[in-house]
Amino acid sequence: MNKKNYHNAVFEYSDKLYRFAIKLSKSESLAEDLVQDAFEKVWIKKEDIQAEKIKSYLFRTVYNRFLDNQKKDRVISIDEYHNPPSFHPETSDLKEVLEQALSTLPSVQRSAILLRDYEGYSYDEIGEILKLNASQVKVYIYRARKQLQKYIGKLEAVI
Repeated sequence: MNKKNYHNAVFEYSDKLYRFAIKLSKSESLAEDLVQDAFEKVWIKKEDIQAEKIKSYLFRTVYNRFLDNQKKDRVISIDEYHNPPSFHPETSDLKEVLEQALSTLPSVQRSAILLRDYEGYSYDEIGEILKLNASQVKVYIYRARKQLQKYIGKLEAVI
């Protein structure tokens, strides 16, 4: 990959990568760090990366860095894991409920659903980013949607 390919990648993918990172991390500063780290890693390894593979490399790098950060920062207690949903249908807005529901998903399911439903990537592209085959991606998305449906319940109760 050359300098021009790198600059094109920054121009084309930085916004999408940031949206993906912010949905994963729910933190603007962490999302900025994740994106910056991804582009830095691409620049350092520019000789080894093929220009046509840069998109999946960037998203994969953000995803891996997010997982590394999660392992360091998060320890779940049994009580926290088994707590019921903490929203009240009368007072919650839909965005808040969706954010809470997404936060209950395992990271691979959350990433797959974000890439598919928020960013519009194909199953093959998601598979390339998450290092899964298309069938696995479909299964993760299906399971994530079922869990989201179970968490949220009937939409009329939320609205």
